[in-house]
Amino acid sequence: MLSYFLVNRILIFSAVIPALLLLAQIYRADRLEPEPPGLLFSLVVNGVLATVLALIGERVGTLVLSLLLAEGSLIYNLLFFFLVVGVSEEGAKYLLLRRRTWRHPAFNCQFDGVVYAVFVSLGFALWENISYVQMFGLGTALVRAVTAIPGHACFGVFMGAWYGLAKRYENMGDYAASSACRRRALLIPVLLHGLYDFIATGASEFYGLVFLIFITVLFVRAICLVRRLSDTDEYI
Repeated sequence: MLSYFLVNRILIFSAVIPALLLLAQIYRADRLEPEPPGLLFSLVVNGVLATVLALIGERVGTLVLSLLLAEGSLIYNLLFFFLVVGVSEEGAKYLLLRRRTWRHPAFNCQFDGVVYAVFVSLGFALWENISYVQMFGLGTALVRAVTAIPGHACFGVFMGAWYGLAKRYENMGDYAASSACRRRALLIPVLLHGLYDFIATGASEFYGLVFLIFITVLFVRAICLVRRLSDTDEYI
């Protein structure tokens, strides 16, 4: 019993630490005005809640898709990863992100959008990672620490970049531009997430090479975007 308890704690620790490290990094990048700790904690909790909404969406979408197409076919996989998984997971994150932060008085800088979206995304990734690690063990934790968790953080960066810009446009009175940015805040992460999963599940060495290139470009682009938005951030 004691050994099981210790192993279980190690697994949970290994699942949580990568997300916490990334949360700390994005928090430090918010140079103008640190966000309220209570708000940030609630965003992580909302990320956890998003896993429940995503699970419901994925189950319904999988059921519908299985009735229409042969499972495992190319068109099935494309629709599954982009429309079912991508829309369910990123849609759940975006829904709870907007519900919690859009009218919050602390949302007064454009970079805040990045902080908020990444905290929701990493709350999602943290809880998802705990589930995977408990099912598949420490090896899964190590792989996901350098792939899936940074991947969710990157999806959050792109979501937050457009989300923060949408807030700026609304404050300027340009509601059409704000609406367009909010659509991009959802659409771009959905496409990136779908592409990530589609490539990651490829069974050949070619897909493995493509996946390595894809995540490298994704991570570098997200890091550069965070630095640029952080350096040019201003009050809105």
